[in-house]
Amino acid sequence: MTATFAALAAAAAAVGSAHTAAPDQWVPFAALARARSWSSRRTAGVTLACGMGHVTVSALLGLAGAFLGIRALAGLGHRLGSIAPILLIAFGTLYAMWGMRRAIPPRVHGHAHDHYDHLHDPSRASARALFLLFAADPCVAVAPLIFAAAPLGWTKALAVVAIYEAATLATMLVFVLPARAGARCVRAPWLDRYGDAAAGGMIVVTGIAVAALGW
Repeated sequence: MTATFAALAAAAAAVGSAHTAAPDQWVPFAALARARSWSSRRTAGVTLACGMGHVTVSALLGLAGAFLGIRALAGLGHRLGSIAPILLIAFGTLYAMWGMRRAIPPRVHGHAHDHYDHLHDPSRASARALFLLFAADPCVAVAPLIFAAAPLGWTKALAVVAIYEAATLATMLVFVLPARAGARCVRAPWLDRYGDAAAGGMIVVTGIAVAALGW
């Protein structure tokens, strides 16, 4: 039983780390952090919050699989996984459009009317949108591991969940924070003005790549 649990724990850590390496798991955070000038602490906080939504839904689906059966759960996970890139593309498109309108405000009565600067900081709305996107894209691969750990007792099954969650969140930070730091090193006058539009475009490209390659 100890060997079985050790194998399941190692597999949970591997699944948590491996699926987080996909670009849709970290590029959106790095792009928005550069566009919105988030600090490393703010970036880490948003990343962890969205990651918690992602892993919590994944874990709940895995626990449900122990009761409902893995086949029905796999079908649900496949449908959610196919929708997630579409949601990512939609979010990136809307954010890029907002960024362009903010960078080039409409002209009213012969002068630029920059009413978008009077709006509240969209950082919080962006973070909430990312949270919903990540919650809608669970990792179903962890479900069989939870299903296999259930006969060992719920304590060990929950331990497998905790290991998966820790590995996922840690890997997200490992990718997001260096990417944010690298993006901040890119200095260009146009990027300061069109940073939000560029971030939205990068998120769109990431969503398209994920949909095309099936990550």
